[in-house]
Amino acid sequence: MTGPLLAATAPATATAAPAGHHSGTGAENHGAGTPTPGTPPATGTYTPLPGAHGPGPGPATLDHVHVPKAGSARARQVLVLTPGQFAAAGSLAREPAAGLPDTQAWAVDRREQNLADLDGFRRSPDRAADHYLGGHYRKQTARTVPYVADWGPALELADLREVVLAARDGGRGQVVLGGHSWGATTALAYAGRDFGGHPGHRDLSGLVLLDGGVHDAFAGESATYRLTADQADALRARIAGGEVFDQSVTMGRTESFAILQQLAGAYAATAPEQPPTLAAHLPDPLRPPAGVPNAELLERLHVTHPLVPDLSINPACTPDANLARALAGPVPSVTQWYWPNRLTPDLETLTPFLTRLGQR
Repeated sequence: MTGPLLAATAPATATAAPAGHHSGTGAENHGAGTPTPGTPPATGTYTPLPGAHGPGPGPATLDHVHVPKAGSARARQVLVLTPGQFAAAGSLAREPAAGLPDTQAWAVDRREQNLADLDGFRRSPDRAADHYLGGHYRKQTARTVPYVADWGPALELADLREVVLAARDGGRGQVVLGGHSWGATTALAYAGRDFGGHPGHRDLSGLVLLDGGVHDAFAGESATYRLTADQADALRARIAGGEVFDQSVTMGRTESFAILQQLAGAYAATAPEQPPTLAAHLPDPLRPPAGVPNAELLERLHVTHPLVPDLSINPACTPDANLARALAGPVPSVTQWYWPNRLTPDLETLTPFLTRLGQR
């Protein structure tokens, strides 16, 4: 399911839960953490890391992930965070967790984000709007990337293991794996995964689960998953027929919503008081009254008039200016353009149908 656009890391007073213990928070924060005295200052990087060993489905140019990092490179503990459905690494606030003693925080941009054409967002908002709204960016479809039909949890967990092993490098030894929404489910799946005879939980010193997991973790907002075997078979047939991307959040094209969100952030960050260029391109439920400036448009989209409650933020925890900067990117971005249709039902099978369907 789609989680809040800006999910939080553990607050600065939290400690990691022991592996196997479920913990979570609904708090949101994009403030900067306080470095531990005597350690190098917090740094922000967007680091490419190799993905799963051996070629995954698709070209070798996609066999990598990106990992934004915050905090001291000398930290002995690394908190690795995995975002939820339709969320990219920019949705996870790394700085507060990096303020924990001797902790560096990483977020994971899955290999799916390699499919997104984000270069246009390096331009001014007006030029970026012309580029994307004019349809001049690189688009992906089942015809251009048919191999996404085979991007399931097995590949995602193999990619994630490379990140975890990189975090353990240099003798740090302490890796806490966390996630938000379906990312929390992914973290649990990692802990229980058999990596060639090596249990995933042995790589970890703890788990942090934010508004997600298994066993009706989303029931609090009336979302329960009871995927039957017949439903799973029907969805697999649709995927085989070309429905490789989840279309749950779409405005014409799979990536349209993500593009509009990033443009809205760019305008709010650079021209907050100007009338919104995007207004005419928004669907009626999201279109603001005349005269609403860019900053207020962003507030409407995520605070007062969100498309769905899951896409709202708490301004007391995530100020509008922080939201604008996070959305503007260009990398890491807040939203993931393309979510494989294979992932969600396979993650759902972790509870009642794991034995029959397995993690593919």
